Amino acid sequence: MSRKLDCKCCCVRLRLMKKTERAENVMRILNKQYPETPIPLNHTDTFTLLIAVLLSAQCTDDRVNQITPSLFSMASDPETMAKLTEKQIYDVVKPCGLGPQKSKAIKELSAIIADDYGGLVPGNFIELERLPGVGHKTASVVMSQGFGIPAFAVDTHIHRLSQRWGLTNGHSVTKTERDLKKIFPERSWNKLHLQIIFWGRQYCKARECFGLQCEICRACYPNRKKPLIHKRP
Repeated sequence: MSRKLDCKCCCVRLRLMKKTERAENVMRILNKQYPETPIPLNHTDTFTLLIAVLLSAQCTDDRVNQITPSLFSMASDPETMAKLTEKQIYDVVKPCGLGPQKSKAIKELSAIIADDYGGLVPGNFIELERLPGVGHKTASVVMSQGFGIPAFAVDTHIHRLSQRWGLTNGHSVTKTERDLKKIFPERSWNKLHLQIIFWGRQYCKARECFGLQCEICRACYPNRKKPLIHKRP
C-alpha cells in the first residue's frame, strides 16, 4: 500500500514539474520579447482608465483610444461626466459597440463615484465590482494598472493561450485565473497579464498557430502534432 502511495505522489510531482517548466518557458520568452509593458489604453488617472477599460469590452484598444479623447474633452472627472446625458455619452462611445449599455453605465458609475466616494475611484475589488458595468475583469485591470495591486485579469487572449500552453484546462475564465495565480509568482501578475495579451495579438492569434507554431507553444509542447482547439470563455 505504501509503495502504491509513493508511486502516486511521484506521478503528481512529475505532472506538477512539467507544468512548472512550461510556466518557466513562458516567462523566459515573454520577458525577453516584452521587457517593457506599456498600458495599451490611454488615460490620465484611475477614473479615465476605468472608463477606457469599460469601453474596451468587445472592442479593440485602438478603437477605444480613438474615441476617448472626444469623450474626455467633454468630461474627464466623475462630477462632470455625471452631468452629461446618456445621449451625449452614447453619441461619442457608439463606435465602441454596446453603446446603450456602456453610456448608461458610465453615467451611473460616475454619479456614484462623485457622490459616494468624493470623486475618487474606489481602490478595492468589492466596491469596484459594485459599480454599474464593472465586472471582475474590469476591476482587475483597474486594480493592477491603476493602483498597482497584483491582479490577473483574464481576457480572451489569456484564456486561449493558457490552454495552448497547458497551464489550465479552460473549463472557465474563473478557473484559468485561479490556475495562473497558482503557478506564477504574485509579483509577476501585472506585467505578465499584458505580456500574454501582446503575445496573443502578435504571435499566437485565435485563428493561427493552434498550439503548433509560435515559439512558446513549441517550447511548451515540442512534440505536439495535432492542432489544439481551445475552449471559449
